[in-house]
Amino acid sequence: MVIGGGIIGASVAYHLGHMGWGSETLLLERDRLTSGTTWHAAGLMVTFGSFSETSTRMRHYTRDLYARLEAETGQSTGFAPIGLIEVAADEGRLEEYRRVAAFNRLMGTEVHEISPTEVADLFPPARTDDLLAGFYMPQDGRVNPVDATMALAKGARMQGVTILEGTPVLDVLVKDARVVGVRTERGDIECEYVVNCAGMWARQLAQRSGVTVPNQAAEHYYLLTDPIPGLDPDLPVLEDPGSYGYYRPEGDGMMIGLFEPVCAPWHVDAIPEDASFLTLPPDWERMGPYLEKAMARVPASMEVGIRTFFCGPESFTPDLSPVVGESPEVRGYFVAAGLNSIGILTGGGIGRAIATWIVDGLPDIDVTGMNIDRLHPYQLAPEYRATRTVESLGMVYQTHFPGKSMQTARGIKRSPLHDRLAAQGAYFRDVSGWEGADWYAGPGQKAEVTELSWGRQNWFDTWAREHHAVREGVGLMDMSFMAKFRVQGPDAGAVLDRMSTNRVDGASGFITYTQWLNDGGTLEADLTVTKLGEGDFLVVASDTAHRHVETMLKRALDGQRGWVTDVTSGLAQVNIQGPRSRELLQSITSTDMSNGAFPFRAAREIDLGFARVLCVRITYLGELGYELFVPTEQAAYVYDLVTEAGAAYDLAHVGLKALSSLRMEKAYRDFGHDIDNTDSPLEAGLGFTIDWDKDFVGRQAVTAVKESGPLMRRLAQVRILDPEPLMFHGEVVYRDGVPVGYIRAASYGHTLGGAVGLAMIETGEPVTPDVINSGTWEVDVAGVRYPAVASLRPMYDADNARIKA
Repeated sequence: MVIGGGIIGASVAYHLGHMGWGSETLLLERDRLTSGTTWHAAGLMVTFGSFSETSTRMRHYTRDLYARLEAETGQSTGFAPIGLIEVAADEGRLEEYRRVAAFNRLMGTEVHEISPTEVADLFPPARTDDLLAGFYMPQDGRVNPVDATMALAKGARMQGVTILEGTPVLDVLVKDARVVGVRTERGDIECEYVVNCAGMWARQLAQRSGVTVPNQAAEHYYLLTDPIPGLDPDLPVLEDPGSYGYYRPEGDGMMIGLFEPVCAPWHVDAIPEDASFLTLPPDWERMGPYLEKAMARVPASMEVGIRTFFCGPESFTPDLSPVVGESPEVRGYFVAAGLNSIGILTGGGIGRAIATWIVDGLPDIDVTGMNIDRLHPYQLAPEYRATRTVESLGMVYQTHFPGKSMQTARGIKRSPLHDRLAAQGAYFRDVSGWEGADWYAGPGQKAEVTELSWGRQNWFDTWAREHHAVREGVGLMDMSFMAKFRVQGPDAGAVLDRMSTNRVDGASGFITYTQWLNDGGTLEADLTVTKLGEGDFLVVASDTAHRHVETMLKRALDGQRGWVTDVTSGLAQVNIQGPRSRELLQSITSTDMSNGAFPFRAAREIDLGFARVLCVRITYLGELGYELFVPTEQAAYVYDLVTEAGAAYDLAHVGLKALSSLRMEKAYRDFGHDIDNTDSPLEAGLGFTIDWDKDFVGRQAVTAVKESGPLMRRLAQVRILDPEPLMFHGEVVYRDGVPVGYIRAASYGHTLGGAVGLAMIETGEPVTPDVINSGTWEVDVAGVRYPAVASLRPMYDADNARIKA
């Protein structure tokens, strides 16, 4: 059952039809097809602009689909490959576009960097005297959103899909946390799957079933001018984010679309049910300054009259990523909504992804950045949505500097140590809603980012000091935002052992690093399981995987003698890491912390002053270290005890910037960043976490990979030899002059002496150690190639001598 007849709903129905589910698929539209927000979309069809492989490949697929739909259905989509020009008027934007251009070329986008003069030749109405460069994509262009939707709908019908207009869904029927049907004014309809493609109504519909979809509508504008004499109707699309605008001919006039930096949410309470083909009264006073700047890029637009200043609603999400996938609350309840103004240009790809997920039971693309289970119920709060949406729409056209954190709707989740960290000069950033200390300015100092850039920012030296403190001494890191679950019951051990690639139900008092796979043998979670006692376990995962892991646990325990409790808020996590961590802890505990008494992977309850805490000897930083799990009410006391004693050991406060650089030097993986749900654990270099002598979910599939011969793709560590350039994500990796992958995640190796990252390498031949260790390696950083080295083994402490010392 597909709910909603906009571009997304029509695409889902079309692809379900082509996958053989046509006669079993019904699309219900409350009014008329496209009547929500699709009808007033600008219709840009661009493939340039994203560092995401998933998003870029979706755009390519969508563009190709629009180009061929007319031949299949007889219905034109209005697709016209008239070209796209992105312009940069400042150094930050130019650096971003050069980085994006290199990545997008790797993905198959034809991108040409052009001069301001060439921009003027291609788009004569534009003022170009202040531009630094342009980027031209000749195969991109525009599409008619209504025609494209109608073509998809016709294609769906040709495959047996039934489409009913004028049939609003009143509710989704749920029994035992599973979809069983939908309720309409015409009666109830049984079904096993529902896809909520209700656009700006998606949140309201989802809430009736307890499903979390925190999208929020906002005013969205474009202007249509009166006729401009001599305007070429076949000009390419021009985008100038620095002027808040995009431009393309519309009839004999010009369309100027806007993404203003500060927007206006619309109907935070509830979207009216009758809001079809809706236009809103424009706010001339608020939009005047933005419109003036946008129009200045095309001076001719200010010399003619304004035909229409259109305002219509469009929905946005808290992190500007789509809401896609099966909900954690209800099985069979899928969502494809919150497209953040990219519904037209990714519509084909989104529809194919959801259809594949339903038909095959698994997605075949990386969905870690858009999966619905990354979102949390608190984000449904009206005040949160109203506050965050103001910023999220504006992020569309801002320069996407590395490390930039959302500034609105902050402070909702704070560690019990927050005030103490603030007193140490912590610079906090948004970590899945938590306030996470990124770096420290020092006691009593105010931490500020003076200027965002792609180079060394004002906190770079502070970051380096924190990094070296852990490598050479001892550091304290607050990781209370980590997702923590107590799994208990007679069947808890057997269930966790079945879920885990590694053996986790062994001796009590030990932590085990493991992967959770799906039936296809690819990664679903990367975490630790600590056996506290018989039938009693602590599962710890990253903040971004919180609801994903919780859902997997609940579903695996369904019908078993066991239960899961989310103890994230009940336990603070304080990590003490570095060569002197043992000395520090030994000075404040009666427990023998020696290597023989407290070995690597040991998990014991120890005393710290008046407190009792779970101490686990493990590291994510590549040094001797311990993680302390402290009851929240004792956290401040334990912190004070540790920091007071730590003065004798030069204890440093260490933030998340240092965590990133320390773990990257050791090539530790991070699910959702450098590994994802499309990777086999063998390809990801995680084969050491697999116990082949036991059964686990995905074993048959991953065994097939093991037995198929040498791997054709492998995750490798890559380091630039020049100490100056910085890597972040998406930099293209070359071997012997041929592109073989891109950097999935990176940091700066302050110990290694250069930027270092992880890349999935594909050379067209088996990726053996000899292949990695030979050849000439380079990395493209903003259009400049730098010599590099690659390795399958960690470049820092490959034999783990330091962590086991």
